Amino acid sequence: MVKRAIVVDRPRAPRWLRPTIIGVLLAVAFYQMSGWLFHNLKGFLGLLFLAWLFSITIEPIVDRLERFGMRRGAGTGLVMFSLFVLTIGFFALFGTLLAEQIGQLLTSLPDALTRVTDWANRTFDTNFKSGDELIKITPDTLRDLAQRFTPGVLGVLSTLVGAIFQILTMLLFVFYMSAEGPQMRRTIASWFPARQQQLIASVWETSVDKAGGYVVSRLILAAASSIFTGIFLLVIGVPYWLPLAIWTGVVSQFIPTLGTYLAIGLPALIAAVQHPLDGVWVIAFGTVYQQIENYVLHPRITARTVAIHPAVAFGSVIVGATLFGPVGALVSVPVVAILQALVESFGHRYELIPEVGGEPLPDDEGRPLTADNDSYD
Repeated sequence: MVKRAIVVDRPRAPRWLRPTIIGVLLAVAFYQMSGWLFHNLKGFLGLLFLAWLFSITIEPIVDRLERFGMRRGAGTGLVMFSLFVLTIGFFALFGTLLAEQIGQLLTSLPDALTRVTDWANRTFDTNFKSGDELIKITPDTLRDLAQRFTPGVLGVLSTLVGAIFQILTMLLFVFYMSAEGPQMRRTIASWFPARQQQLIASVWETSVDKAGGYVVSRLILAAASSIFTGIFLLVIGVPYWLPLAIWTGVVSQFIPTLGTYLAIGLPALIAAVQHPLDGVWVIAFGTVYQQIENYVLHPRITARTVAIHPAVAFGSVIVGATLFGPVGALVSVPVVAILQALVESFGHRYELIPEVGGEPLPDDEGRPLTADNDSYD
């Protein structure tokens, strides 16, 4: 009697299972690799983005020199050399005074805080620490801090050399990004089909216009704020007027929302320590100048830049600082300005229906969205 073997067919896995597993594993590996690269290269990426912002800031001047017949590389070098000469000239004129006033300010700041704390304790019946319990900045304190946070002179020198190397690296990228800007755009556009090249050109032009315009407008407003504040502090006799004026201009323009109040707080504190009435005058000047800047200077200087809501700007700074640190906080607002400009350029807004209520939203020129101006679909 012949026995026959019974063959049982095992269920086969679907054909899509193995490619799916491989794809998932590759996606996880790519995600892990991207996170590792981002974590280790975020400093370099921030430096590269700063160089790009610098390059598009000087690009209008380089373009004008190119139209006058100068080669683009020579024009970029001339602009960067001129900025270097202006920087050296500023420090040659005010460097000694600035360093001296900063040193005196740091030395007298603990005493100023002590006086303000004592006044607050007497006036509001509080019990804040003051006097010897506050940190006093002395040469011994600075030496102890230097020994604690740096491994001697060698650590200081290595840190200084690293900072100089980063600055030179950024300037090198600035030169190439500005000198080779049009060629770089053509190279990137050549990797895309003809129907997408116009879109790439529009996105690039919008990004350069908005980011560069934002940086230039902030620099102009910061310079104006520093000049007027310095003149006012010098007239009323506030000590350390130069570093306080620079502090006010930079902080008020590059820290959104809270920058204005932080900027005027330090000059008011120093002025109040000398004469309490001077502190009131400084606060009054800061308030009046802020209104003039908001209603006169800011609309005219930033006419071509993107108006960002203060809450959005403040949130972008927090996100940028969380992801990239101080560099992220500095460049976060220009990035949001670019994204907002792209959304407004390629997005669409619609006229509100009566059930929603309210007036129509304005377009980019301040006109209401209606069918007459063809601003909605």
